[in-house]
Amino acid sequence: MRIGILFGGCSEEHPVSVKSAREVAKNLDIDKYEPFWIGITKSGAWLLCDGPGEGWENGGGCRPAVLSPDRDAPGLLVLEEGRYRTIELDVVLPVLHGKLGEDGAVQGLLELSGIPYVGCDVQSSALCMDKSLTYLVARSAGIATPNFWFVSANERPEPGGFVYPVFVKPARSGSSFGVSKVSREDELPSAVEVARQYDSKVLIEEAVAGSEVGCAVMGNDSDLIVGEVDQISLSHGFFRIHQESEPESGSDNSAVTVPADVPAESRALVQETAKAVYRALGCRGLARVDMFLKEDGTVVLNEVNTFPGLTSYSRYPRMMAAAGVPFAEVIDRIVSLALTGKLR
Repeated sequence: MRIGILFGGCSEEHPVSVKSAREVAKNLDIDKYEPFWIGITKSGAWLLCDGPGEGWENGGGCRPAVLSPDRDAPGLLVLEEGRYRTIELDVVLPVLHGKLGEDGAVQGLLELSGIPYVGCDVQSSALCMDKSLTYLVARSAGIATPNFWFVSANERPEPGGFVYPVFVKPARSGSSFGVSKVSREDELPSAVEVARQYDSKVLIEEAVAGSEVGCAVMGNDSDLIVGEVDQISLSHGFFRIHQESEPESGSDNSAVTVPADVPAESRALVQETAKAVYRALGCRGLARVDMFLKEDGTVVLNEVNTFPGLTSYSRYPRMMAAAGVPFAEVIDRIVSLALTGKLR
């Protein structure tokens, strides 16, 4: 099976995407798949590479390539000796995180191409990327969310209008880039400006008192499986693993436990809530649903990652492995979902 694997990208999560692709390379069964590694540089150039190893972005051994949006000539167009040749692909695995990767942009290109692809479609990708829209849809489905406000590009929020602490976030970004915890009114304006470095639309959320938990979900429609619930323990600050200097060695302020040290009824409620969120937002293929588990046992949505990290230290593969689904099998299953719509 010819599988095109997109990695890199223009977002601030470019390095995380490359690490995810390297982990996919370690676990991809080459007896089943013929991989075509398509790296997208930080500037947006597309390159067909030998793999996601060191030096690919400098062009070594890579050739310019683009994905054809023409359904009469679908596939990868590779520039060789001044002419383009077409490589037909059976499926695309977009190992991309953040803007232009999880927000529906590349999904729209893949829809135009007609090539089956892994993961959420245009609509669910766009919904989940915008945290304010995520919350509005989740609330309409009866799922609890934090109290929140969003601030447009030209607005200046009145600091006295909130109950502190609050979290200030770019509405459409990931991996905690641009996120600040604000404990006092005088900290709010600068936190909003930090968030605006990543998105013109800013979200302000009331802090939720509870444990941070997550659940890996896989499948389409009613046919879903979930991984083991994980739990994040913080010594201080907030969870921001992808911004550590050496995340492979652990975090400065947090530890992730899989399975989570929570009662069985809480574990079941987290998993059922994750599935309800996944369905309400129209997710397909895979996603990681992050939530808060409060002391009274209630669950509150935090956010949804439509293409979660797949690095050696990422939560999604660890949760699935704890549920008895190793990474190589995760790849097989999400590819099968892209091709047939059904779990294997």
